[in-house]
Amino acid sequence: MRDKRVRVAVAAMRDASGAVLLSQRPAHKSYPGQWEFPGGKIEPGESVDQALRRELAEELGIEVVDARPLIRVRHDYPELAVCLDVREVLQWSGTPTGVEGQTLAWVATEALPDWPLLAADAPIVRALQLPMHYAFSPEDAGSQRVLDGLARLPQDALLRLRLPALGDAEYRDLAEAVCDLRGTARLAVDRDPGLAQHLGCWWHVNGRTLERYAANRARLPQGSITSVHDAAALRSAHDLGAAAAVLGPVQQTASHPGTAAIGWSAFQALVDAAGLPVYAIGGMTPRDARRARDAGGQGVAGIRAFW
Repeated sequence: MRDKRVRVAVAAMRDASGAVLLSQRPAHKSYPGQWEFPGGKIEPGESVDQALRRELAEELGIEVVDARPLIRVRHDYPELAVCLDVREVLQWSGTPTGVEGQTLAWVATEALPDWPLLAADAPIVRALQLPMHYAFSPEDAGSQRVLDGLARLPQDALLRLRLPALGDAEYRDLAEAVCDLRGTARLAVDRDPGLAQHLGCWWHVNGRTLERYAANRARLPQGSITSVHDAAALRSAHDLGAAAAVLGPVQQTASHPGTAAIGWSAFQALVDAAGLPVYAIGGMTPRDARRARDAGGQGVAGIRAFW
C-alpha cells in the first residue's frame, strides 16, 4: 500500500428525480472522455468540506448548503494513488453548469454501472444504490408476519429475508411478493444466488459461503452483500467483488451476549480501508444510521430495532 495518496473531495448530487450528476473528463487530462463524480484535490490546510465547497463553486458555479459523508475510497491507479472523501450533497444553491467547459450529465442511479466511469468511482455507485438502513427479518417469522411488518420499516430500507425454517417454495413466493410491494432494489435474498439473479435483487452471503468462494478463488456474483467480523474477511469481501459488507458487532447485542463488540473506533478504522460500503450491525437502531455515516459506514443493519 502506498503511503502518499492524493486526497480528493468528491460530490454525489441528485436532482429532484433522483438522477446523479456526472462530469466528463476533458481531452487534456488523464483518462479523457471518461466520466466521474464532480470534485477536486484537497489543498493543504483544507478540510474535506472546505475543499468540496471551493471545488463545486469553481467547477459547477454552485454553493453547497448541506452535505453529509457517503463513503471513503482508496484506489491505486498505475500513475498515482488516491483517497476519495465522498460527500452526498443534499442541498445547494444555483444551477450546476460546466464552468470549466466540461460536459455534465444527469444519470439515473440504476444506469450508472453502464457509464464509462473512472475505476475509483465504482464503490460510489454502489453506495448510491444502497440505503442507510438494512433490516434483517426475524429468523422465526412466517411469511405473513414479514408482509405485515413491511409498513413499519423505514421507507428506503433494504430487507434481507433471513428465514431458515421456511421451505424453498414458500421462501420464493414471499420474495416475489416483497419485490412486487417494495421493488427489487430493496430486497436481499440469502439462498440460491440464482434466485437473486432471477428477481434482480441483492444476494446476502454469510461468512461460511464467503470463505468457500475465497478457497475456490471465485468471484462473488454481482450484487452480493456479505457478513464479516474482522479485517481479513473484509479484505476478502473486497477482493472477491462484494458490493457491500455488514460488519460487527459494533456494540453489545442481546442476540450474541458472549461476542465482544468492536466499538465505533475500530469500525471506523476498518471501514476506512475497506473500499466498499459497510453497514454497522450489533446493538444498532435506525437512529444510529447518521453516526455510522459519520464513521465512514453506509448505515446500520439489524433485526429487533426494525421489527
